[in-house]
Amino acid sequence: MTTEPQPAYLPVTTTASERIRARLVASKTRFHANDNIAAYIEPGELDQLLDEVSGHMQKVLESLVIDTVSDHNTQDTARRVAKMYMTEVFGGRYVDMPPVTEFPNAANLNELMIIGPITVRSACSHHLCPVIGKVWIGVMPNQHSNLIGLSKYARLASWIMSRPQIQEEAVVQLADLLQEKMQPDGLAVIMEADHFCMQWRGVKDMDARMINSVMHGSFLKDPALRREFLSLIKR
Repeated sequence: MTTEPQPAYLPVTTTASERIRARLVASKTRFHANDNIAAYIEPGELDQLLDEVSGHMQKVLESLVIDTVSDHNTQDTARRVAKMYMTEVFGGRYVDMPPVTEFPNAANLNELMIIGPITVRSACSHHLCPVIGKVWIGVMPNQHSNLIGLSKYARLASWIMSRPQIQEEAVVQLADLLQEKMQPDGLAVIMEADHFCMQWRGVKDMDARMINSVMHGSFLKDPALRREFLSLIKR
């Protein structure tokens, strides 16, 4: 009597994070801290993920030997922290890009436009400490550029920044997104921010800030345009 080979069954994934991660791995999609994964989250899974993160956060509090039963201040802390991470601090990972209304450059505008300062909030992916700062955006449109509404710059910046990351990569992500959306002759993005991983811990230096920039197109090629942009932003 021969025994037929039994089929190999994959373990059943029971949590939202396992299901989402399995889709990302199967599609060979990167899911670093500063990546958006909204396309791989199915309806209803965000609420399940919130419950899952709340449960894990409760275990973190217990491992820190914090009494969340009799301490009225921390009884709902796990849920509050989980909700803060998923819907605010890291919200840019889990939701689609906000809708952006685009307008043709009917007036053939070709003069420098500056937007800012836009207040942005992020988190350092090394320690999950706050990164809070301001962004300035310079645009040199051409007749073929798409123009976007003023408030949409802030919405796009918030969507990109609301993820754990480092400032250098965040500015590049924002610049690349705006370049793709608008197709201008030139684009410049400058960010200046306070990093609480330096102020709150470590060296505890309250005065150190980081400033970095990304320049595309005519901002790279034309020193006079670059100087004009830098002289006009108020930092």
